[in-house]
Amino acid sequence: MTALAPDTAAPETVARRPIRELPDELVSQIAAGEVVERPASVVRELVDNALDAGATQITVKLVAGGIRAIVVEDDGGGIPADELPLAVKRHATSKIRSLAELEGVATMGFRGEALAAIASVSELAIVSRTADAPHAQRLDARSGELQPAARAVGTSIEVRELFFSTPARRKFLKSEATELAHATEAVRRHALARPDVGFAIWHEGKLVEQWRRATHEQRMADVLGPEFVADSRAVEHAAGPMRVLGRAGLPEASRARPDHQYAYVNGRYVRDKLVAHALRSAYEDVLHGQRQPAYVLFIDIEPTRVDVNVHPTKIEVRFRESGEVYSAVRRAVEGVLAATGGSPMGRAVEAIAAAQPATEARPFPPAQPPSGLPWGAQQQRLSLADLGTLYAREAPAPWSVPTAAPMAGSAAPMNDIARSDEPPAPVEANDWPLGRALAQLAGVYVLAENAQGLIVVDMHAAHERIVYERLKAAARQAPLAAQPLLIPSTFAATQEEVAVAEARAADLAALGLDISPLGPTTLAVRARPAALPDADPVTLARSVLRELADLAEADAGRMIERAQDEILATMACHGAVRANRRLTIEEMNGLLRQMEATERADQCNHGRPTWRQVTMKELDALFLRGR
Repeated sequence: MTALAPDTAAPETVARRPIRELPDELVSQIAAGEVVERPASVVRELVDNALDAGATQITVKLVAGGIRAIVVEDDGGGIPADELPLAVKRHATSKIRSLAELEGVATMGFRGEALAAIASVSELAIVSRTADAPHAQRLDARSGELQPAARAVGTSIEVRELFFSTPARRKFLKSEATELAHATEAVRRHALARPDVGFAIWHEGKLVEQWRRATHEQRMADVLGPEFVADSRAVEHAAGPMRVLGRAGLPEASRARPDHQYAYVNGRYVRDKLVAHALRSAYEDVLHGQRQPAYVLFIDIEPTRVDVNVHPTKIEVRFRESGEVYSAVRRAVEGVLAATGGSPMGRAVEAIAAAQPATEARPFPPAQPPSGLPWGAQQQRLSLADLGTLYAREAPAPWSVPTAAPMAGSAAPMNDIARSDEPPAPVEANDWPLGRALAQLAGVYVLAENAQGLIVVDMHAAHERIVYERLKAAARQAPLAAQPLLIPSTFAATQEEVAVAEARAADLAALGLDISPLGPTTLAVRARPAALPDADPVTLARSVLRELADLAEADAGRMIERAQDEILATMACHGAVRANRRLTIEEMNGLLRQMEATERADQCNHGRPTWRQVTMKELDALFLRGR
């Protein structure tokens, strides 16, 4: 045995400490660390309890942003005097009695931890009265003393000096204004879900917010502003035992921050990655850059199909069938965004129809033109010869004729916007949401007239969306074509990347990628999408593998679609009509009609608007008419 060198010290022996049960107070304080992060956490838990008690009016009173004092008063059923001492004990609750009830929780609170945890880090008192009690009772949680008190039927919970017993935790709290903002947001989340309950927030004796009982739509307007309701559309979608309701904001009303995003499961506000990902994917074709959509969405699902007992704060959930939820949420919002009625164009349709007497209303174009072909097929023929096997070029539509020659130095003729020598009906301003074409401005914009005034269309952005939607429909019919590499590109991979490449070989093939292991830590890219001949194979492979790894198996199909869509969006951008391309009046009208028949035609593939309305009132104001 080799002796230790003189200057090498032997490791100190760590004294073994015996295993012991923790004191109840310390156990509660540890639980409080999970349940109570800041005053807003206390507000959320107490409001949960008030709603479970059947309250129709809840008042929250705060001092110093809730750090010094939080009082939540409700007019619910109250707590019987003999049950008050149990209310502050750990895991004591009236909400569940068995595992079966736990697996189908339908109440906001159920864990029996909140009051005990809050009482361990604050001075807590409960004043409550039931309808059959002669007076209220007040319980001091620290001393256990119970004494008569005065108040109406309902419950008041007082929480003072939060974290007084754990000063280190108190140091992590922010300013009073910040804590007040968080507490207000906690109440706002409840208010959006329960319009049948009135809420009031007081701070330092001053009324901060008040929301009276109202309808769902009125409550959204009261909480988020009337602009949210005006710039959003109702969502109502049923998928088996699940319903998705609420309102989804229009892309044009997107925000710089995700501060107007509220998702609920069975009335409970949640932050769920699956739901958030589904919502983001529904907006991905219509949002520009890092803009954030606004929405208030309620998912109603059988309680046994969702686990709300995932985290002590109850803000996270786990779905039994995550794929079904993902698909239902995405389709519900996509349907609203794709529908013409959920866009400014739809509002133009409604406004035109409302402005015309019923006897004078001109018919809109038929769903099927005289030949029986889909209207879009009659109005447009996409030029897809450069897209290889992705799309088979259609035969010329009966009404389409060659377009006029382009300007000198412009792009090739736009032969996929059809014009009609024999249109089915005269084109009048009141016939179409986007009106009739008047002229082209600076080789970039199409000017048109409708019943409301002037329409300005970005012709490249509009045509880009039309081409993109056609390409997507075609690509859904077959996998993307792959281009084999003469020399495979190899790279050092993590074990996770190798595992994903092996497990998701079929998904990769659908994207035109062939990635196979060469060893335990090496992958080879043998083929890449033919539509991306200049893409770096290794960078592309790593990106796709990373996204596949982040998604659950049920979501992989959507990831494939999204990756395809990104490729097709690039192709559509290059295939759309370019600036300085001169269009005839017939071609401009063809573009307008095709926009009206295309889903999501209000935004290009990058989320930019494709058209804008300038009303006659706005034009009159510019020229001071009527003054």
